[in-house]
Amino acid sequence: MEKETTIFGIRAVIEAIKSGENIDKIFLQKGSRGDLFSELESLLRKERLNASYVPVEKLNKLTKKNHQGAVAQIAPITFYNIEDLVMHTTESGKTPLFLLLDQLSDVRNFGAIIRTAECTGVSGIIIQKKGGAPVNGDTIKTSAGAIFKIPICKVDHIKDAVFYMQASGIRVIAATEKAEQTIYDTSFKEPCAIIMGSEGKGINPSVLKIVDEKSKLPILGKIASLNVSVACGAFLYEAVRQRL
Repeated sequence: MEKETTIFGIRAVIEAIKSGENIDKIFLQKGSRGDLFSELESLLRKERLNASYVPVEKLNKLTKKNHQGAVAQIAPITFYNIEDLVMHTTESGKTPLFLLLDQLSDVRNFGAIIRTAECTGVSGIIIQKKGGAPVNGDTIKTSAGAIFKIPICKVDHIKDAVFYMQASGIRVIAATEKAEQTIYDTSFKEPCAIIMGSEGKGINPSVLKIVDEKSKLPILGKIASLNVSVACGAFLYEAVRQRL
């Protein structure tokens, strides 16, 4: 049930926002001016929506049509509220297992992680509003439809999710090679949330400072790290193994 996920043109983007469309990403051309463009920017501020200011070449790649310096991507899913999701999960009697993705950028990795998360009974996935991979056709395809079966939340910053999890009695574990202990020395039996970092930079240092625990996978070969979706699968299935 995938629908058209890209709209273009300043007026079209304005109307999409006003009509309550579930907007995932907004791209605006750097240096654009004009009354209509200013109206769009004012609306974005009012609705607390983030936009990425990009060169015109980026917009031309997103659409071949006359975009007028504005392109928006509409999410084919409805995003959950993190407070409602955490409350519902803790009240359900199931031991919470959340997944936080810190600005993961590759849509295929994103889709693969969603698929694994659904298979391992993850309670929900939390992503950042800005800077991460969009929810688009490639994400849906790579997830094999799992994206429609698992709750996904958006927050202003991953740190917001970390603080909320901790305040809710959920331990936050960062998957990072900077850890001293491995996943085999880490307990995933109690309520917890696992953070996976971006493909190139890993987890933001400011996020690493506030987590409850850090854990890593043992690397026996000469390659320094695993693909993030593979690493995520290893973490999640260790949690499953411990909870069975």
